Amino acid sequence: MVLLAAAICNKTGKAIISRQFVEMTRSRIEGLLASFPKLMGTGKQHTFVETESVRYVYQPLEKLYMLLITTKASNILEDLETLRLFAKVIPEYCKTVEESEIVGQAFSLIFAFDEIIALGYRENVNLAQIRTFTEMESHDEKVYQAIRQTQEREAKENMKRKAKELHKMRQDPSRYGRSPGGYGGIGGGSSGRQDMQVVENLPAEKPKPAYNAQSRPSGNALKLGGKKDVESFVDQLKSEGESVISPTSQAKSVALAKATTPAANQESVHIRLEEKITLTAGREGGLQNLEILGLATLKVTDEKFGRIKIAIPNTDTKGVQLQTHPNVDKKLFQSASVIGLKNPEKPFPKNQDIGVLKWRFQTQDDGFMPLSINCWPNEVGNKCDVNIEYELERQDLELNDVTIAIPMPSGFGAPVVNDCDGEYHYDNRKNILEWRLPVIDSSNKTGSMELTIGGHANDFFPVNVSFISKKLYFDIKVDGISMVDSDVPVKYSSEVVFFVDKYEIV
Repeated sequence: MVLLAAAICNKTGKAIISRQFVEMTRSRIEGLLASFPKLMGTGKQHTFVETESVRYVYQPLEKLYMLLITTKASNILEDLETLRLFAKVIPEYCKTVEESEIVGQAFSLIFAFDEIIALGYRENVNLAQIRTFTEMESHDEKVYQAIRQTQEREAKENMKRKAKELHKMRQDPSRYGRSPGGYGGIGGGSSGRQDMQVVENLPAEKPKPAYNAQSRPSGNALKLGGKKDVESFVDQLKSEGESVISPTSQAKSVALAKATTPAANQESVHIRLEEKITLTAGREGGLQNLEILGLATLKVTDEKFGRIKIAIPNTDTKGVQLQTHPNVDKKLFQSASVIGLKNPEKPFPKNQDIGVLKWRFQTQDDGFMPLSINCWPNEVGNKCDVNIEYELERQDLELNDVTIAIPMPSGFGAPVVNDCDGEYHYDNRKNILEWRLPVIDSSNKTGSMELTIGGHANDFFPVNVSFISKKLYFDIKVDGISMVDSDVPVKYSSEVVFFVDKYEIV
């Protein structure tokens, strides 16, 4: 197909927004749009009309029309499919299909139109990909904004420094070789009074805001240079005390906030055991990958407890791989399951979180999944009945703050939830239905949700799961802590957390 233009117009043919994909004058497109209402016959239910040179493919949107202008040689079936995609894009950016709302979101709609059509030809994209492409962030743009803010800040500081020098020159003119009357010449006194007034009216210096990168919908950004230039500038910002948040750390910080909150009322010796799980499973069943990474962290805040040893027995039989810190006595751990330094006379560092032991487990055996999710979409006519079920496979675990996020197709509004164990929340901006369960344990090891919405089976994947637990996946625990010389038990505090890094069904 060759698409000449896409437009949203009213019933009189007035263009609200129009995007041309081939070279075309303004008078030409206005003439084509003005001719469109005259070609529509009354009482006929069609989705296209033709002239000698072009074809109009349209869809009514309440009081407006979504209109595509194509060549007569284009495939009408492809034209109709493209028209449906254009019509789905509009509710993504406009709360109501009204002229004022369309005008307010004109640039967002045009950017989305450009993702669908390139040089008159349809791109192989769906609605989810369009949303992703238009919301993508540019790292180069963020760095450019940071450089611009730094330059503006330096310019203000230079201005204030010059103003202070002028102020000092007014206060002590003899020191700078000036006459008390001003800068010499006629009118010197008035000039001095004007400069003094400028200095007094300067605004007070505002506190420096922490640099927080803002997302931009635009895709093209100014490129500043190579990777080394970007990294050196970011390092320079950090050395100046600026807080630079990278996109990767910003995305992970929200998910790990609950799991990484330090425990209150810590003793002088505190040990933390944590595990994070990364899991990918198929929608038809079967585990693609499961990886669990564990870490034992020790913190000593009192130097008299620096020379200690920690008993961490491992009674797990799943085949987990353990690795101690290079400064830890590996032979002692293998023989007695005790963590101690190679040099017993040397204490553990004070007020530092020291990783003393880490472990790793990876498998593709679905028998090791802690929680299984089954999502069954069933297309019935123009709607889809969806059944989602969960089952706790490891009944010795207790999962807290469980959230199962199911993507919903766009353009159909909120889903109708017929049955749900627990609570649910629909985010209409992200088109995600969140199924929330405070606790999943052996007392409610299974649960289900039933909903109905328009769309196709592929629209409901991937399903993402998040949870935290106060019990580790592997049977690794602290048995006790004692002094190296006297074996006297040491009072300690501990915390255990098992959380999700990525858990999805694709």
